[in-house]
Amino acid sequence: MLIPTLYQLKDLKDPAVLKADVIAGITVALVLVPQSMAYAQLAGLPPYFGLYASFLPPMVAAIFGSSRQLATGPVAVVSLLTAASLEPLAAAGSEGFLAYAILLALMIGVFQMFLGLFRLGVLVDFLSHPVVVGFTNAGAIIIGTSQLSKLFGVTAEKAPHHYETVYNVILEAMQNTHLLTFAFAVLSLGIIWGVKKYQPRLPGVLIAVVIATVLSWAIGFEQKGGAIVGVIPAGLPGMVIPTFDWEVMKQLIASTVVISLIGFMEAISIAKAMAARTRQRIDANQELVGQGLSNIVSGLFGGYAVSGSFSRSAVNIEAGAVTGFSSIVTGIVVGITLLFLTPLLYHLPQATLASVIIMAVINLVKVKPIIHAWKAEKHDGIVAVITFALTLVMAPHLEKGIIIGVVLAMVLFIYRTMRPRIAIVSRYYDGTFRDVSVHPELDRCKKILMFRFDMSLYYANAGYFETKVLQMVADNPEVEYLILDAEGINTIDATGEEVLLHLSERLDKVGVTIIIARMKKQFMDTMRNTGTLEKMGGDNRRFFARITFALNQAWTNVECDKCDNGKNCPLRTSVAIEQAKARGDLDPDKPHPVPIA
Repeated sequence: MLIPTLYQLKDLKDPAVLKADVIAGITVALVLVPQSMAYAQLAGLPPYFGLYASFLPPMVAAIFGSSRQLATGPVAVVSLLTAASLEPLAAAGSEGFLAYAILLALMIGVFQMFLGLFRLGVLVDFLSHPVVVGFTNAGAIIIGTSQLSKLFGVTAEKAPHHYETVYNVILEAMQNTHLLTFAFAVLSLGIIWGVKKYQPRLPGVLIAVVIATVLSWAIGFEQKGGAIVGVIPAGLPGMVIPTFDWEVMKQLIASTVVISLIGFMEAISIAKAMAARTRQRIDANQELVGQGLSNIVSGLFGGYAVSGSFSRSAVNIEAGAVTGFSSIVTGIVVGITLLFLTPLLYHLPQATLASVIIMAVINLVKVKPIIHAWKAEKHDGIVAVITFALTLVMAPHLEKGIIIGVVLAMVLFIYRTMRPRIAIVSRYYDGTFRDVSVHPELDRCKKILMFRFDMSLYYANAGYFETKVLQMVADNPEVEYLILDAEGINTIDATGEEVLLHLSERLDKVGVTIIIARMKKQFMDTMRNTGTLEKMGGDNRRFFARITFALNQAWTNVECDKCDNGKNCPLRTSVAIEQAKARGDLDPDKPHPVPIA
């Protein structure tokens, strides 16, 4: 359905569910209000932009998305990407910057809607886990260091690269730190950390904001040179129709794609994690529609790009949220804040908002996933490290680090598939076939050579396949039959089947017959559709559903004095068992596998 929330209405008839959703919605709002202002500051926008992006977007995402507990609104990574995308176009905080932020939110929403309606959510799969891990770690460091000037109360010259700007901030802080601002930062960091450690059920961010705001008002922090939030326009946001500058839109296309995919990947990963916990069904394309509509609404009502938040979603589900109504309650509380409570936020120190950002992203810096990726596959580790390094070096042009990481991941994947594992195998005493390079003790038949190709056969590795097969024949001059165990070949393309046909014809001329066993349906469909099956002799001569049938075909036609036409062939399980006993690999007094060939 276009509106999945309609399925949840029956649950809200239960007073217990309604009460749980209301409590969860209010709890999330207590975290969202200060967080949204902090993230807007991170995006280079006035704090009220964050409140506007927290009013209607959470409601729209809950109504049109498929996740019941996903909390949508401003998030750190999307805020950082927004700032990085707009800084080359206008100065942070200027009228042009604000207009472009609204335009970017609309473009992101339209793109996500397009992906969802046309069921193209699979595009997110191009963002591999190593790329995301590398980018997230670098992004967390960039986000944290971007707040240093607000922690120390200094202003430093902005450089072309983020690391140069950080260096300038550090030099300035060493000489001109505003001690009162720094004290507020330390106080806020201490409160958030302390509450999280000793009273994790309490809203530490809200407590820090309240204490810092009251203290700022009491001591006259603004008059003493401290930076505060200042005036926040009271009232709900009105509809804003942005100016569609096509030249600007062209420059924002790459950022739109990157933010859309990164933001949605963050949202869907959170939604799936919660769905696994609650045993609910998640539709990725429906979630794209929900996220897209929430971004469109955010842009139309004066906000900026939003996504699913991990921390607030965790608060939502821990507070007992059952349906998406909790997010509607959250939006209503934010609306009440905009109508009546904005004057109370006037004296909120910007150092406190910077502290909120730092504490929110500090847990995003994780080295273990990179080490894990390295252990799983060295190429993945390389991708994660390079993406991490390039994102740091290229900041504020963050999209370049991601794009290079995605391209590198794809190139390394193709490289791995170009040189897949080709294993010559022989019979093991348990009846299976094992790689002779791993088990050199296994005896081999000089007339029949069996090998396995562990990859789909396509244009990038077809030449490699042909070279390796010809090398096998050259290294085994007495071989008469080649048996290809095709279980690992999921698909074969036009180049692959052409190479296979020419290889068969070429080997036939030198007295070597190639037989294929354990083919998959996709493999056989291609061979039949192209006519290659008939050209190679049909089903019963070259292609067999089981290795046993392929071996029987070879044993029937081969002449071998050593194995007496297959009776004593080392490719038989019975022979392999006897050889294992002779080597001492198998206890003769214990049961052994029943021969299968």
